Amino acid sequence: MDIAINSLQERDAEELYRFEKNNRLFFEQMVPSRGEDYYKFETFQLKHRELLVEQQEEKSKFYLIRDNSGNIVGRINLVDIDTTNNIAEVGYRVGKEYGGKGIGAKALKLLLETEISVQKIKAKTTTNNIASQKVLEKSGFKQICISDDIFEMNGQILQFIHYLWKKDSNH
Repeated sequence: MDIAINSLQERDAEELYRFEKNNRLFFEQMVPSRGEDYYKFETFQLKHRELLVEQQEEKSKFYLIRDNSGNIVGRINLVDIDTTNNIAEVGYRVGKEYGGKGIGAKALKLLLETEISVQKIKAKTTTNNIASQKVLEKSGFKQICISDDIFEMNGQILQFIHYLWKKDSNH
């Protein structure tokens, strides 16, 4: 499946809300919940506007992953952009019906090609999220550590695995 990543816009709010709501249970199997309020449209709109302000201030960059028909199939974000040290953190999520199709890896590749300003990108995933670990490793991220902090989510005892991508070692 061919995809594109497009910067988050004000007009995306309703479609993105539906995507998040439709995939909530799926996402919450792998990442902590965003909380009940997030799924009330009024709250979602406020959060959406906050992201747009953060993007405008160049603290973060938020992208929607879209298929050939223009449907949202996922999100990929570059957050905590530190221009002094040329480092940021990446996060992504792909909707349930689009998993296993290489979309996460393709979106990450597009992001790495697009974001030429940062030299290093951090990422983390949970110990049970094998798919995300594979995407990161396939994309040139190196595992740097497993957090000492242990937490429980959905009845599983988990830890975060931290990764780092360096521009020099991948090109």
